[in-house]
Amino acid sequence: MPENSANLAKRIAAMSIGVAVAVLAIKYVAYELTGSVALFSDALESIVNVVAGAVALWAVTVSYKPADSDHPFGHTKAEYFSAVVEGVLIVVAALLILKEAWDAFLVPRTLETPLLGIAVNGIATVINFAWGWFLIRRGRTHRSPALAADGRHMMADVVTSVGVLIGLVVATWTGWEVLDPAMAALVALNILREGYKVVTSSLSGLMDQAIDSQEEAQVRDLISSNADGAIEVHDLKTRLAGRAMFIEFHLVVPGEMSVGAAHDICDRIEDALQEAFVGVRVSIHVEPEGEAKQTGVPVL
Repeated sequence: MPENSANLAKRIAAMSIGVAVAVLAIKYVAYELTGSVALFSDALESIVNVVAGAVALWAVTVSYKPADSDHPFGHTKAEYFSAVVEGVLIVVAALLILKEAWDAFLVPRTLETPLLGIAVNGIATVINFAWGWFLIRRGRTHRSPALAADGRHMMADVVTSVGVLIGLVVATWTGWEVLDPAMAALVALNILREGYKVVTSSLSGLMDQAIDSQEEAQVRDLISSNADGAIEVHDLKTRLAGRAMFIEFHLVVPGEMSVGAAHDICDRIEDALQEAFVGVRVSIHVEPEGEAKQTGVPVL
């Protein structure tokens, strides 16, 4: 990965911490203005954003380290650990929110200056939405699980914040104080769901999950259209490791073909794949025609 891409990813991760701290401060002000347990739960979730941002910065920094003798395939999987940690933190925050909601349900609290608190919290929600959308886009561009997970969590935070604000508006108009802890409980359940998705997605990456079906179809098409002179391709395998993509397969060529000619075919295929996918690493095992299986990727 180019140096400028590494620096950009690190800067984005560092900026994410700053945004999370600012949003946390704004949400805490909203809680202080109202005494709302729902707004408190929203602020508590933002603490997770701050910690997760710090972990994401560490993971992105490690993931861009070059391969070495101890890690010949690089360090890109470090980002999956960041996403797993974030998922665990989300679950912890949800349990704390549920406890606070239960206490408020047993002893209802009267909301103070609710409309001002709602307006202040709305500012934080807008900031979260803009930054979360930006992180998801950058996470996809850089194939960064850490940035993408951070962005998805912020977008989940936006959904819960909108729900909290709606609940507080209704509670203010109706005087139903029980709506405040009820909305806090819904916040907790929603972020539990998001935490589960973040953890399971990251674990799939740690288990060397294959690329998605659309990308695999593109890989097959590129191999097929650039393997002129070969007989067939079989035993195609793919896996993801953070932003890195690994592709390996067996290339069957005529027995009389020279090593140089077979190497030229391999170069064409590798160049096409590297042009189409960022961070792809290709391994090709060349075999004589007696090893053909009549299965796999047909050569056009």
